[in-house]
Amino acid sequence: MAASPMLDSAFSVDTVTYEIFSVLEKKFLFGYEDQKLFLPGKHEIPVETLKSGENITGKVRVLSIDGGGATDGILAGKSLAHLEAYLRKKSGNSDARVADYFDVVAGADTGGILAALLFTRGKDGRPMFTADEALQFLIDNRRKIKPSAPAGIFRRISRSSKKAEKLFRLTFGEMTLKDTVKPVLIPCYDLSTRAPFLFSRADALETDGYDFKMTEVCVATSADPTVVGAVEMRSLDLRTRILGVDGGVAMNNPTAAAITHVLNNKHEFPFCDGVEDLLVVSLGNGESDCRHPNPSAAELVRIAGEGASDMVDQAVSMAFSHARTNNYVRIQTTGFDAGKYLKNSKSPANGEDLLGIAEEVLKHKNVESTLFRGKKIIQNTNSEKLEWFAGELIKEHERRKTSILPTVIFKQASPRTSSATVSTESSY
Repeated sequence: MAASPMLDSAFSVDTVTYEIFSVLEKKFLFGYEDQKLFLPGKHEIPVETLKSGENITGKVRVLSIDGGGATDGILAGKSLAHLEAYLRKKSGNSDARVADYFDVVAGADTGGILAALLFTRGKDGRPMFTADEALQFLIDNRRKIKPSAPAGIFRRISRSSKKAEKLFRLTFGEMTLKDTVKPVLIPCYDLSTRAPFLFSRADALETDGYDFKMTEVCVATSADPTVVGAVEMRSLDLRTRILGVDGGVAMNNPTAAAITHVLNNKHEFPFCDGVEDLLVVSLGNGESDCRHPNPSAAELVRIAGEGASDMVDQAVSMAFSHARTNNYVRIQTTGFDAGKYLKNSKSPANGEDLLGIAEEVLKHKNVESTLFRGKKIIQNTNSEKLEWFAGELIKEHERRKTSILPTVIFKQASPRTSSATVSTESSY
């Protein structure tokens, strides 16, 4: 009788665990005198390397993308385009993608859409979009994703929601959370439970009760509660029902959620014990310079999201402490006033305007949160920080090719099936 998929999965985990701890036992308990160590599918590892004290498990690479902010996601999109260009230049691989160099991505609102575009698997097995293509997608479809809402517009709520849904259905088809190349985390706020809900690839691989179509995930995380209202959706098996609204309401800056996920997910990240085992880049979208004495409901939602993003940045900076400079990068601009960048400041900024503004912002000097001292401006520009971080990602990518132990052990599954298997991807 053939073994069940669940038994196969359990056997795979046990096999990997056995191999890992056999190596640890030989190295640290009884010594290891062989001149070379061989592991299936790996290079030879000289014993001198084992004794050198080098980090043999590497660092987990985390990408976090804020909600829309003052640039409707375009600053983060442009930052990703710069990062991918640097990765291609430094690696010598003209087809390098952002997803190749990260182990997990978290994105809220338009940040969640960028995460979905960059990490959902295409027909050729590669990510569906390059960073440039994802940025252009936001520019071209900005008003379908984020329709404006002047007074009396609520009669158009249903139509606005349908436009976004149609756009995402044409983009993702029947793809679900299982169809991503790496772990993905995308939040929304569930009005039915009055609590945040985190769409997670890891949860989707465990049960269809947490697997959702990427179309619905993108609609829910970007659903402006002041315009579109809540989006009702169900999991693939119809057992889980949520009323989702804007992921920015739940966690506009999902960096902390991503870090928590990694540190507590020992199945996929078995050797990640603290922030010193992480490489994190967090991309903001600009904090608006709102000085109206009576802000609208939409402006209040945005201000609340931006304030929460700033608090998360402060908390993460404190958590990284001495490792902050080398392990954590935040790209953000504060006091953002689009009007001063426009030729006609009385007209609202369009997508191309915001793209030009994003280019200017990346030339600005980077700002870091400092423990108990607020923020400080450093000498490097935002673009230079991204270039430096691309180099660190490539170093980690190369380190894994000779790593004795896997940094990540990703769960894998055939699309739209409930069984999960385990894949050791230490060279990713």
